[in-house]
Amino acid sequence: MVSAADAGDAAALLTDVPAEHRVALVDPRFVGHLHALRLGLTDPRFPAATVPGALTAQPQARPALVRALERTTAAVGAGAPVVDPGTDPAPGDRTVPGRIAVELEAEGVAVQRPALGSLVAAVPTDPGQQAEAEAGVTAVDDEAVRLRNAVKSRDGFFTTFCISPYSRYIARWCARRGLTPNQVTTASLITALIAAGSAATGTRGGYIAAGILLLVSFVLDCTDGQLARYSLQYSTMGAWLDATFDRAKEYAYYAGLAIGAARGGDDVWVLALGAMVLQACRHIVDFSFNEANHDSVANTSPTAALSDALDNVGWTVWVRRIIVLPIGERWAMIAVLTALTTPRTVFYALLIGCALAATYTLVGRLLRSVTRKARRTERAARALADLADSGPLAQAVASLVHGPKRALTAPAAALIGTLVMVGAALFLPYGSWLTVVAAAVYVVLSGFAVARPLRRALDWLVPPFFRAAEYVTILVLAARSDVPHAVPAAFGLVSAVAYHHYDTVYRIRGGTGAPPRWLVRTIGGHEGRTALVAVLAASLTHTSGFTTALTALAVAVALVVLVESIRFWVSSSAPAVHDEGELA
Repeated sequence: MVSAADAGDAAALLTDVPAEHRVALVDPRFVGHLHALRLGLTDPRFPAATVPGALTAQPQARPALVRALERTTAAVGAGAPVVDPGTDPAPGDRTVPGRIAVELEAEGVAVQRPALGSLVAAVPTDPGQQAEAEAGVTAVDDEAVRLRNAVKSRDGFFTTFCISPYSRYIARWCARRGLTPNQVTTASLITALIAAGSAATGTRGGYIAAGILLLVSFVLDCTDGQLARYSLQYSTMGAWLDATFDRAKEYAYYAGLAIGAARGGDDVWVLALGAMVLQACRHIVDFSFNEANHDSVANTSPTAALSDALDNVGWTVWVRRIIVLPIGERWAMIAVLTALTTPRTVFYALLIGCALAATYTLVGRLLRSVTRKARRTERAARALADLADSGPLAQAVASLVHGPKRALTAPAAALIGTLVMVGAALFLPYGSWLTVVAAAVYVVLSGFAVARPLRRALDWLVPPFFRAAEYVTILVLAARSDVPHAVPAAFGLVSAVAYHHYDTVYRIRGGTGAPPRWLVRTIGGHEGRTALVAVLAASLTHTSGFTTALTALAVAVALVVLVESIRFWVSSSAPAVHDEGELA
């Protein structure tokens, strides 16, 4: 900490600080809560941030900060305003940090102004203001505010009332012992994997232990985010780990239940893979709809207005959050049923609950789409194309046609292709080469679906249709093969592909776009993988070679996707921390 005589002296002192360091300007008259300063000066997610009387700049904003200080030295010294008072976004903050924040924004630097709520941050200029500010500091316990703000404002019923009341204190305990959110996230993953191993024993004691450990894992899963918010330890790596580990934990637990059931003589691998497929399809519906509409122009509809009105009625908020079976409610149901019943019962309940939640969500999304008068942006169309995960076969078809016109819209082409592919897998004799013909039809229709930019009201349905076609085809063909261990191998393949699809979502959310095209081409795109599995099923009918081929394909996809994904997320080009919205 160094004291500067004036703005010019501050600019000179900043040049002595290494360029890779964050710097802060604080008015020496500042009076306020310590946590107000934390919010304004230590959050790593923003290039610059300010609260009254204080300003911080990350290395990328340092040059603009120095230029702003040099330009305003004379004006500040003379007591003149930095900008026209009528255009000043913070006219009450006439301190040097406040004026510099306005200058930074004028240069195009985004300056975050965190909401302080009841916290005090002020620069009093007379004894009366000084006494008022000090009284405000005394009246509010900033540690209580800090704990309260560690919990997400929008969470599920189970998480809000059964986990967060005590997990926030676990987060504080972790912070005081120097633990990081990433360490807690890793502990949550390890606990869930131990839970999956306990379920795999196939004993009643193992199931009881698995249920308890799964709940402990979820408590840690809540704690890592609360620790990040409590100590402002946000990171790109942390957001990626939190998002991907959630899927890894849940799907590993499904596999553990399936292994445990098999030890007891009950084969539920089809149910386990079905639960994973249904859950992944639910997520892509949410992702695709949100990406298509979050920046749309005139983004309103009567359905959205009704939803907002219902949110103002207290009890309906919780009912609607429970109906969608978010992760807290879902894991609680799985844990309790694991301890008290059988894996088959767990999967039946999971499939029924997720199907009802998916129906409720999908109907709401459809109603909003058909009643909304909106124009989608180029970014939204690009995001939908990336989520579609079209490979070289579909892209080749798309390049040969002008795209569906009024006779066949993109969602219609995708839906027909999905019905043809899944219908062939379900109803044609297993091993029939007609299934390969159906796969060829699916490839052609997939190309038609993405031949034009996905800007229409229901075009967000294209990625979910493709996802359902690929996952369900793999599930059905493996289940009908009657080849030992084919379904577990299919479970591994869908897991690897699903990781790629979730990774695509998180990159798009971060604003860096989808994975590189070479990766999508290398792993074939959704239509290429679907066609390949159809060919394998036809050529390796009722032989163990089908299981071997599925396993090899799963390993190949997993290796390529994981290596590129890890390379990206640890690189300097990784996106900013995405939002912490809870997946359904």
